[in-house]
Amino acid sequence: MKIYFHINIDSFSNCYLVVDEQSGRAVIIDPGKISEELLSKIEGNGYTLEAVLITHNHSGHTKGLSTLRKIYDVAVYAADLGVAKNPASVIRGEGTLRIAGLNVSYFSLPGHSSDSMVFKIGNVLFTGDTIEAGTIGGTSSSYARRTLIFGIRSKILSQHDDTIIMPGHGPMTSVGAEKMFNIDVVRGGYNKKRFSEKR
Repeated sequence: MKIYFHINIDSFSNCYLVVDEQSGRAVIIDPGKISEELLSKIEGNGYTLEAVLITHNHSGHTKGLSTLRKIYDVAVYAADLGVAKNPASVIRGEGTLRIAGLNVSYFSLPGHSSDSMVFKIGNVLFTGDTIEAGTIGGTSSSYARRTLIFGIRSKILSQHDDTIIMPGHGPMTSVGAEKMFNIDVVRGGYNKKRFSEKR
């Protein structure tokens, strides 16, 4: 598996192109903006783009979807039926998809938004705006914040420490680093000892 990172300068959001190197088949996660650079990665390497995964329906992560669908015949997977006014295959709860030669696990993690999804491919979590390096995503209420922190603890921090986190904004991090340094989770009463062993 190969992962290309692309930043949308307009909203400082991250987009990821994930490729199965054996087949050259690929998926895009959160196409906030479709640039010439991103298209060159796909076309220049002869990749076959098959699907788009959306972590949540905010424009900084979906604005490029309409452009992308004019160029490629791709399936869209999201928790929201009308992502950026585009039809999507709705996914709920948790499960696994086989897309572009890749096993893609997903699970719902509401709090930042009601439709927030996290995708796991190999040893990498694509978390959207649920968690970022050292902090968590913004929330609209104290209830949403508690819901988000609970979800992060039970679904993300329960992963192996060396699991890589590719967030919707900012630099990549890891589960182990977030257990130690994420101020929002620690300040929220996170029990470090409980997650001290790798699972």
